[in-house]
Amino acid sequence: CGIDIAFEKKIKAHSDGDVAIHAVIDSLLGAVAEGDIGDHFPPNDPKWEGCDSKEMLRIVNHLLTKKGASIVNLDVTIICEKPKISKFKDKMRDSLAETLTISKSRINVKATTTEKLGFLGRGEGIAAESVASVKISFVEE
Repeated sequence: CGIDIAFEKKIKAHSDGDVAIHAVIDSLLGAVAEGDIGDHFPPNDPKWEGCDSKEMLRIVNHLLTKKGASIVNLDVTIICEKPKISKFKDKMRDSLAETLTISKSRINVKATTTEKLGFLGRGEGIAAESVASVKISFVEE
């Protein structure tokens, strides 16, 4: 969610690999019927290589504004065994609130594990899910 967490493993990705922000981007794009993150930030486009996911989120937030949509709330779930996320949740909410210019009270971040099941449970990856509620003030024709 836009903060650095010291950990011995790193994420391999085309952009900075912030899986939580990528999930938020997908949920916001879905809420306004604008496709997905790959449509707007193709992984084969060198322009987005190493890109800060917060910048991508700002672009999507601007798209929402152009469509007359505003964020009512976000609910983000990070799924991993390690690192433990609980002590970072408040900073993650702060980061998302600042990036999206909305109140922190509209953002929930939580974490869970797969109880050591599957590739996530073996510590071979990380996943995130996000649900976004938006209010649309006008319908674009």
